Amino acid sequence: MLSTSTTPTERRRAFRAGLASSTLQILPGAFTPLSVRLIQEKGFHGAYISGAVMAAELGLPDIGLTTLTEVAQRAHQISRMSDLPTLVDADTGFGEPMNVARTVHELEDAGVAGLHIEDQVNPKRCGHLDGKQVVDGQTAVQRIKAAVDARRDDQLVIMARTDIRGVEGLTAATERAKALVDAGADAIFPEAMGTLEEFAAMRAAVDVPILANMTEFGKSRLFTHAELADVGVDLVIHPVSLLRIAFGAIERGLDALLETGTLDGEVEGMQTRGRLYELLDYEAYNSFDSSIFTYTGR
Repeated sequence: MLSTSTTPTERRRAFRAGLASSTLQILPGAFTPLSVRLIQEKGFHGAYISGAVMAAELGLPDIGLTTLTEVAQRAHQISRMSDLPTLVDADTGFGEPMNVARTVHELEDAGVAGLHIEDQVNPKRCGHLDGKQVVDGQTAVQRIKAAVDARRDDQLVIMARTDIRGVEGLTAATERAKALVDAGADAIFPEAMGTLEEFAAMRAAVDVPILANMTEFGKSRLFTHAELADVGVDLVIHPVSLLRIAFGAIERGLDALLETGTLDGEVEGMQTRGRLYELLDYEAYNSFDSSIFTYTGR
């Protein structure tokens, strides 16, 4: 009820333990605080907080228009509602190395278990779009060093994302990944990899956990969890999937409402009131005030 019963440090330790295990860690994207509760209930290892989703919720494209304040607030809202570790997209760190340091502090305070910082130039682009630009190697390394130096809780996972594969190719990606690990990165997020063989090459290049981004409509097909585990991937995210599923259903519902004048035909596919209240743990609030929970039924 109300919020998680675990501390941020406990969730960070759990995240590190999962990454160190032989089990692929599966993190669906939580696009609302309520959705992270469902992710936990279904038994996933953690939840991902996507920058692209946060921008979309604000009606903005994913080009770096969201602010640190907006990201930290949403990260806090989601992280506090689950015992699962959360990994948040911190874009390019929201500025120069000093800004990166403040970003780490704000996201630590938000309760996330990990964050990733990328090497794109601002204004950034979605990692699976063409036309990206990346910063030079020294700047990329400085961002990660600043994040690592700013970390107050040594259990917080600092992940480095590199987008250079789509700009300069796989060899450049593995070389940059090595430099980012040398700078202190706890894990590597190689964005927009095209094949399983490329993931295997990245796995061979670094000795820290690596992440696979299985976003729909991206640069690769949607590899199965078994395929990713077989090539040594440690963590997979499905960042925008739940948002896309939800908005697909919303659009179909709105079309039906316009066409028929009622949503009666859509009710069968809706979450029931009873299921919503169950997910909210509504009945538990009765222990504080018996007048609050009065609902019985479907």
